[in-house]
Amino acid sequence: MTRGFKLKVVTLVTLGRVPLVLAFFIGALRHSLRPSTAWFTFAFACVVLASLTDLLDGYLARRFKVETRFGAHADPLMDKIFYLVTLPLLVFITGRNNHHTHSAFLLVMTVLFLSRDQWVTFLRSIGSMYQVKGNANWSGKLRTCVNFPLICGLYYFEAAPPAVQFLPAMLVYLFEGIAMALNLISLHIYTRLYWPYLRKSASLNPEP
Repeated sequence: MTRGFKLKVVTLVTLGRVPLVLAFFIGALRHSLRPSTAWFTFAFACVVLASLTDLLDGYLARRFKVETRFGAHADPLMDKIFYLVTLPLLVFITGRNNHHTHSAFLLVMTVLFLSRDQWVTFLRSIGSMYQVKGNANWSGKLRTCVNFPLICGLYYFEAAPPAVQFLPAMLVYLFEGIAMALNLISLHIYTRLYWPYLRKSASLNPEP
C-alpha cells in the first residue's frame, strides 16, 4: 500500500465515527420507543464500532507513519460529536426507564464532559498563537480510554433485554465515578499546562 492510500484508510476510520454514532442514535432511539432485540443489537454494535475507531485510527496512523495535523484536530472533533450524541441520549433512556437518580447523575456528567471539551478546545486555540502543539495529553487519552467503553456499558446496562443483562449496577456506578474523576483531573492538567499562555494572551502587552 502507498502512503497516500494508508492515509486515506486512517482518515476514513477517523471520520467513520460520525456515521456510526448517528446510526447508534437512530437505533437506540427506535429501541427505546419500541423495544426490539434486533434494534438493540444494531444500536449496540454501532456504538461499539464507533468506540473502536478511536483506538484504531491512532494505532494505524502510528503504524503506517501517516500522522497529520488534520488527524490531530479531526480526532478530538470526532470525540466531541460522539459525546454530544451519546450522553444526552443516555440521559433520555435512563429517564424513560424511570432511573431518575441515575439520569440526574448522567445529566451532570454530560454538562461537565462537554464543558471540559469546549474549555480544552479554547485552551488549544490560545496555545496555537504561541506555536504550542495541540497534541492530546496523557490525561485526555486516559479519559477517552475509560469513557468510550463506559458509554458502551451504560447503554448495555440500560437497554439490553433482561435475558442477556449481566452488568451489576454497582460496577456501572463505580466506573461512572472513575470517569467523572478523570474528567476533572484532565480539566485541571490542561488548564495548568496552558495557564502561562492564557495569562500572556490576557495581558495588555502579551509576550511573543
